[in-house]
Amino acid sequence: MDSMIKDIKLAPEGHLKLDWAERHMPVLNLFSERYQNDKPFEGMNINICLHIEAKTGCLALALKNLGANVALAACNPLSTQDDVAAALVERGIHVFGIHGADEALYDECITRSLENHPQLIIDDGGDLVHILHTTRRELIPDIIGGCEETTTGLNRLRAMAEKKELEFPMIAVNDADCKHLFDNRYGTGQSAWAAIMTTTNLVVAGQTVVVAGYGWCGRGLAMRAKALGARVIVTEIDAVKGLEALMDGYDVMPMEEAAALGDFFITVTGNRDVLSKKDFAVMKDGAVLSNAGHFDIEINKVELMEMAESVKTVRENIEEYRLKDGRRIYLLGEGRLVNLACGLGHPVEIMDMSFAVQTASLLYLKDQGRNLPHAVNPVPSEVDKDVASYKLASLGKKIDVLTPIQEAYWYNR
Repeated sequence: MDSMIKDIKLAPEGHLKLDWAERHMPVLNLFSERYQNDKPFEGMNINICLHIEAKTGCLALALKNLGANVALAACNPLSTQDDVAAALVERGIHVFGIHGADEALYDECITRSLENHPQLIIDDGGDLVHILHTTRRELIPDIIGGCEETTTGLNRLRAMAEKKELEFPMIAVNDADCKHLFDNRYGTGQSAWAAIMTTTNLVVAGQTVVVAGYGWCGRGLAMRAKALGARVIVTEIDAVKGLEALMDGYDVMPMEEAAALGDFFITVTGNRDVLSKKDFAVMKDGAVLSNAGHFDIEINKVELMEMAESVKTVRENIEEYRLKDGRRIYLLGEGRLVNLACGLGHPVEIMDMSFAVQTASLLYLKDQGRNLPHAVNPVPSEVDKDVASYKLASLGKKIDVLTPIQEAYWYNR
């Protein structure tokens, strides 16, 4: 196999990024050290479809250290860091991703990566699984199973499973406590706002922020906006989540009301057309739109374009849509995942936990995958406990241990 990257000469800066990330990923390193003598993935091919950046690179290198032949493809055309891609090629990973790829090249990268003939996969958003089930079905018999990183991907997988279309077991890594409670909440919350603030260089304090969706990612975004001094409005379709947002201290209302009030908008629902023509029609002059969901369908760019008299790039990753009445609406990162299209993605220490869960889940699949149903399967509870224990130990923290009398009481009630 070869690779598809922009330029191998970019590797030196990528090596620096990989080294920095590795120094701050103690949990993944502990997992790697724990199993490296056994080489549990010796002779196995593993395909990864994730954001090509330094933290993902450390995951790929950890799996290689455990014996795997690893192919890495991009799961988003704007999140690929070309220097990291080059550095990973120099370190023995087959990489398929170029920053700014169009849809055809994006699909080609994923398809080319499958020349690796994987037995195990890691997906982010479901595109790798989709291609395997459509254009590369001949590879399915060799696949033991895979892991899915995101809420969006799990929604797609569960729809396939309900229709009996899923041909191999998948592990719901996103649902693991050590993933969604930390990655989705603290990772998305910090990284999205870091990207928005760096890209716009605008103040958040005193502004009105509209967060569409109050799942774990929405919770993190609202929490960080509040900490930055913003007034926060949450929009929801779920009454329980709406009530939770209200009791967490945020205003709650439909988007048709919030659209006229917001200075910053962040969509994080996984659904389409969360912001559309009727919302653009009432937005303030200067409203800033961004998306923290996986696909670029939450903000209806077609309708925004149709309403615009002119469109121009006014700053890197900021497009200005000037409407016929003179109002300007600013779209960040083409409406793609803002924390990676406009920033560096989740903090290293957060992805350390998520990728440790991925590694442990692949080890579980290697041993048990052939016995699992062709469905979306949960991460074993012991994986969460192991990862949390490693993380606490890496921070020099300890927790209490039940006495024998307490254990007898607790487990024999």
